Amino acid sequence: MAKFTVQGIMKVINIYLSLGSNMGNRKAYLNDACGLIESEAGTIVSRSEIYETLAVGLTEQPNFLNQVIEIESDLDPDSLLEKLQKIEKKLGRRRMKRWGPRTIDIDIVFYGQEIIQSKSLRIPHPEAVNRLFVLLPLNDIASDFIHPAENQTIVNLLKKIPNKDQIWSYKEDRNR
Repeated sequence: MAKFTVQGIMKVINIYLSLGSNMGNRKAYLNDACGLIESEAGTIVSRSEIYETLAVGLTEQPNFLNQVIEIESDLDPDSLLEKLQKIEKKLGRRRMKRWGPRTIDIDIVFYGQEIIQSKSLRIPHPEAVNRLFVLLPLNDIASDFIHPAENQTIVNLLKKIPNKDQIWSYKEDRNR
């Protein structure tokens, strides 16, 4: 949760980020991203379990590892996006094909109850309500968080998602 003072009143803002990787040592990329977020973008308050999921969109690629984290940051949404994109680049992310394989993907899912629609940024993430790989890990750490555009809790949004058999808790010894 970010904390801001507005006219002398402390305001708490929950910032949730979704992380995903399906290239190389996927778990190491998630951990490295968390380390860089801590050093360059904000303090991690909580982390979900790590989940393994089938690829969405371009399905002929390796499975993803996904995680959601909550952070505290004094960065405004645009500055946060810029920092996160620099972290992705440091970790070898190359934007070559939409929905293609990637070392790391970091999305801003929620920035408090803000609704932002600009050329560079859409918050809440427009596909979050349709993505099991976002909602299930988010449910681990913020089940009662209310989606600002949908006006529903994460746990209620999660109940509407089909195909829950396409995501599972990540186990390092599982061969997939």
